[in-house]
This record gives sequence, structure tokens and C-alpha cells, in this order.
Amino acid sequence: MVPLIFEPYALDLAARVAKLLPTCLLEIAAGTGVVTRQLADVLAPEVRIVATDLNQAMLDRAALIGTSRAVEWRQADAMQLPFLNESFDVVVCQFGAMFFPDKPKAYAEARRVLRKGGTFIFNVWDAIEQNEFAETVTFALQQMFPDDPPRFMLRTPHGYSDTTVIARQLSEGGFTRQAVITTLAARSRAASPDIPAIAYCQGTLLRSEIEARNASRLLEATNAALAEIGKRFGHGAVEGKIQAHIVIVQR
Repeated sequence: MVPLIFEPYALDLAARVAKLLPTCLLEIAAGTGVVTRQLADVLAPEVRIVATDLNQAMLDRAALIGTSRAVEWRQADAMQLPFLNESFDVVVCQFGAMFFPDKPKAYAEARRVLRKGGTFIFNVWDAIEQNEFAETVTFALQQMFPDDPPRFMLRTPHGYSDTTVIARQLSEGGFTRQAVITTLAARSRAASPDIPAIAYCQGTLLRSEIEARNASRLLEATNAALAEIGKRFGHGAVEGKIQAHIVIVQR
């Protein structure tokens, strides 16, 4: 999933953060460190980078992959951050906000640990219709399970795309300044259609939804997604649109 959809936006987010010239930065929902590695590459060595995630196994994987310089890895809940008030210049989050159970509370925590004038910057996926591989896989699975289609991609990764809702929940979290929200399209590329089919069906929580319906049909579901991607994008190297919102708000 990293080269398929995450890496282009990690590069974008890291470049935007670098322009803010932070001295101390907190990353929340860092996962396996896709953005963290980019931040380590583009920020000056003296900038403190603290990367957190709720899942310690994700952080262990990120630490194993490594970064170009020292990063502080720390397990933390985005809705209850273990840091003092006004500790960081920048708080950054890549594709994590969609998973926060209480988004205003998470935003309030980001605001609390930001210094005055500090910046909260994050991205979220746009609607599934603007993300062609995700939409195609979802369609294929709908044909396979018509009575109870797996809708994880539609419901969660692409279910938080309303910028009006995002702005309102930032306000509910205590941000008084208006957020600047930019919509950015990119291209998702793979050497063959089986790569996105396997990535989405077996490398995301969509797998759990497929197996919950019939655990023996995971390979069949992956092949159905592969066939639909091949039908729509070809059977050699494939390319599809991806699109996300980048949200920037100052404390």
C-alpha cells in the first residue's frame, strides 16, 4: 500500500511541514513510519521528531525499517496524548483522522500540545469516487456479496471526505482559526492489476470483512477484484486516480 497510495502524499506532507521550519514535531497515527521517514529526510538534524501510534506493533515495524536519523518512537493514543501543553511547533498526521473514534477530542488534544501559533497538518482521503482502485475493488466485492457487500473502504478510509464536517469538528476541538483545506489529486501506479487487488483485499481491514462473510472465499474475492481492475485499467501496468484533502490549521 505504501508505494501504491501512501508515498505520494507522504512526500507532499513532509514538504509542507518542512516549510513551517519546526523545532519540535509530533506525529500521531504514524503507523509503520511512511511519513516519519520522509520527515527525517527533509528536516534539519536538530529538529526533534516524536512519532506515535496506538499500535506498538506498528511502531516496532517502523523502528525496524529505520530512519535516516534519530526519531523518538512512542506508543500513544491520539485522544489522550502523554505530552505537556504547548510542547510542539507542529502536529502532523497522515491518513489517521478517519480512524479516530472521537474526532473533536483528538483535535482538542492536538491543539493542547501545540504551542501558540503552531500548526496542525493532516490529510484524509477524498470520496471513493475520486479514488479509482478503491472504488473498483469495492464494486467487484459488491457483485460477489450482493446481499451484504464489504464496505470498509467506503465507510472508513473514504468516509470522512466532507470538508464542511472536518472544519466543524476542528472548531469543536477548540481551533478558532479557519482551516485551509486543499484537495490534491495524484496517480496510483502498479506493474500489474494483481498488486492493487492483493493490496486492498488482503492488506487492509477489507480482508476481515471478506473473511467475516466467508473465510474460504478470500482468494476468490481477490481474483474478482483483479478481474475488475484488469477490465477497467488493462492487464499490464495499471494506473488510476487517487485524491485526498490536506488540512492545515493554526492554533
